[in-house]
Amino acid sequence: MKVKILKISNSALIDAEILDSKTFKVVLPSVVNGWRFNFNKYSKNKGFEIYVLVKEDTPKVVEGCLIFEMKDKAEPYMAFVEVAPHNQGRNKEHEKVAGCLISFACRLSFMKGSDVYKGWLAFDVFEEEKENEIKLMSLYSTKYNALRYGETTTMVIPPEGGEKLINEFLN
Repeated sequence: MKVKILKISNSALIDAEILDSKTFKVVLPSVVNGWRFNFNKYSKNKGFEIYVLVKEDTPKVVEGCLIFEMKDKAEPYMAFVEVAPHNQGRNKEHEKVAGCLISFACRLSFMKGSDVYKGWLAFDVFEEEKENEIKLMSLYSTKYNALRYGETTTMVIPPEGGEKLINEFLN
């Protein structure tokens, strides 16, 4: 799927794509490369679908990665999402990478979700420090329309919120 990400240095929109890692052969990110999650390790899990976001002019450089799964073959679940280390912090190169990947997961939730789960995207927020967990959940709420599920670290993006994200980041 074609998307646009923002190059921060010149505020230009850059052509990028979200690709299925099984059909598009790319070295999946891992902790060895400075990423938080070892996507290559998780690629061996049969229930996981792994997607990468790459720029069209540098297709071998992963800008962000997403693992999506269908829990119990009905419930859409975003198992992992991460932007590349060079897209984090004060000196990040690109913006909108996470938004594109989360919106793509929302799109998958409409396509693959069953019955009452259609259009709902669930995910969990886990951080080593509770303070960081709260900050991240707040970010997901304000930026990505996510709602906290009870008193847990589980969050959901409802269909209306998913549609807004799809319109903002994918269309």
